[in-house]
Amino acid sequence: MSASFNYRHLYYFWVVAKEGGISRAAEKLDMAVQTVSAQVRELERSLGYALLKPAGRGLVLTDAGLAAMQQADLIFQLGEALPARVRDAVSSPVVRLVVGICDSLPKLVVHRLLLPIMAEPNLRLLCHEGELNDLLGDLALHRLDVVLSDRPAPANPNIKLYSHAMGSSSIGWYGTSALVQAATQGFPRSLSDVPVLLPTAHTAIRDRLDQWFEQRGIRPRIVGEFEDGALLKTFGSSGMGVFPAAESVQADLLAHYGVQRLGPCEGVAEHFFAIGTEKKVQHPLVHRLLQPAP
Repeated sequence: MSASFNYRHLYYFWVVAKEGGISRAAEKLDMAVQTVSAQVRELERSLGYALLKPAGRGLVLTDAGLAAMQQADLIFQLGEALPARVRDAVSSPVVRLVVGICDSLPKLVVHRLLLPIMAEPNLRLLCHEGELNDLLGDLALHRLDVVLSDRPAPANPNIKLYSHAMGSSSIGWYGTSALVQAATQGFPRSLSDVPVLLPTAHTAIRDRLDQWFEQRGIRPRIVGEFEDGALLKTFGSSGMGVFPAAESVQADLLAHYGVQRLGPCEGVAEHFFAIGTEKKVQHPLVHRLLQPAP
């Protein structure tokens, strides 16, 4: 588009098209016909196409004019709505927090981590889920205020990131009542005999679980692996296998999935981090997230 393109010219064209002629548009705009005509010709020159053509005593849109008119309608409809949007923003101030959520972080844990800010008046919470590296790229471009993850940010000489610990949770084993009953005797060695569901190697907790099995000489009968924690719990609640989950969300887990606790995964914990671009957190809501629970 030419540098001489001007939205005022577009507005005059828009009025001409709506009124069906330059004379009627000039009357509506309270301007001279010659001035309006010159403004439309200037728009045509900057775009490189004729937008209007004679038809009887009036003017009609060319194909290029029709395309321009469609865009102008969108632009000026938004413009007409602008005063009301600004007025609403001032009368109801919004406290905005844009959070990136690592896809390996369990959803029940995410909800618990965000609870400290949920009572904030006029909160506008935007959550984006994705792989950690993609989220860190958006964080570096300031598209996100913070990233919640189950691991700290990896070292990167090109991006200055800071990982703030949000706490941790021990891990327990859960399953349907039938599987829990079958695995209770001889637990945890019984995990070699009952079907087991695990998170994939995509998650930080998987390495710790594999080490836990190896240290105890357990060869689990793995029947399913899931990147998404909510999906793992859904299949676990259907009876496909017993599964590990954070003990910190045990009450929600039992209530939402109807499973029972089999036993602890001793020595294994899941850690949670808030990753930001500031060593000293400035965003008041992120700062609140990092405060220890009372």
